[in-house]
Amino acid sequence: QVQLVESGGGLVQPGGSLRLSCAASGTIFSINTMGWYRQAPGKERELVAVIIDGWMRKYADSVKGRFTISRDNAKNTVDLQMNGLKPEDTAVYYCTLSQESRDYWGKGTLVTISS
Repeated sequence: QVQLVESGGGLVQPGGSLRLSCAASGTIFSINTMGWYRQAPGKERELVAVIIDGWMRKYADSVKGRFTISRDNAKNTVDLQMNGLKPEDTAVYYCTLSQESRDYWGKGTLVTISS
């Protein structure tokens, strides 16, 4: 079993920055995908950024150049540095880990971009 705990959400003004962190515990295999999705009100959950097999980074087009995903494989943590935040980035951000054909999700952390 895998548990994911997110932290770092909050309220920030447009143009500001936030850093989200996620810690995974339990049985973590070396080959997996770990990263972030988000779900805005009234919208479907969408990929934000993931790290595949520990090194390959994939970003949504909407966040390229503004968000940076990083991972500490030894600590099983994944962070999302978000810069240049826009109101449309407002959403609940979910940490995810996929391994052995199973997907695990955190409970989510709310990010609100508003002046």
